[in-house]
Amino acid sequence: MAFFQVNFYSKTLKRLVSFNALIPVDAPEIPGQEKMEQGPMKSLYLLHGYSGNHMDWVTGSKIQELSLTHHIAVFMPSGENNFYLDDTDRGQLYAEFIGNELLEFTRNAFPISTKKEDTFIGGLSMGGYGALRNGLKYADNFSGIIALSSALITRNIAGIPVDFKDPIADYKYYRSVFGDLNELLGSDKDPEALLLQLKQENAAIPHIYMACGTEDFLLRENREYHAFLIDQGIEHTYVEGPGTHDWNFWNEYIEKAFKWMLSEDVSRECC
Repeated sequence: MAFFQVNFYSKTLKRLVSFNALIPVDAPEIPGQEKMEQGPMKSLYLLHGYSGNHMDWVTGSKIQELSLTHHIAVFMPSGENNFYLDDTDRGQLYAEFIGNELLEFTRNAFPISTKKEDTFIGGLSMGGYGALRNGLKYADNFSGIIALSSALITRNIAGIPVDFKDPIADYKYYRSVFGDLNELLGSDKDPEALLLQLKQENAAIPHIYMACGTEDFLLRENREYHAFLIDQGIEHTYVEGPGTHDWNFWNEYIEKAFKWMLSEDVSRECC
């Protein structure tokens, strides 16, 4: 397993940025086991949660083992606390970075496939929202979305008053990240609106894998998006299981998500 820590200048963020990369090009040959295929690999762009950074998946999960076992390159950028959305006021375009620039850079730097059907985006909590939002926003680039314990909070914060405060943040924070909160629903920061737009355009919708713990504080929001997908007739995978908002749950379901990525249904029906 080759583990890279990469620094490069991002035009969309206007500064040096760091990300981690797992590139399983050096797997040892084990007697009795089938040799891994060489050639361009599938890739997964994996996003961390609120208050995290590009080290979270490496230190908190068995992502290195999964990358090696399934021969999938994994790229883990930092989204800071910006929900992987563009900050146009400061000119720091986190969504554009995730949806376009990082793909272009990694495809030039590593032996990964440039095909849409081999390219996935995923994340947990804030990163689950980021994966859904940007997987749909940049649907031409991603064939599949993995969303674990997703922070699908757009309905929760739409139209909140200026004195609003919850256990995570307050009005000023949400306003700075999501923009005008009175116009949030129906905007391109609303994962429901993005999906409806793709349907209206008769565009290909990425395959979606969602999972949430039955004791997770975001369970209701995930169930509501699941119900929305059903109502819109969008085929997807939605699973619940015992667990809360922690690495025990995410470790279990990221492994299941890897198997989902490689399933025949996802590969055959892509694009």
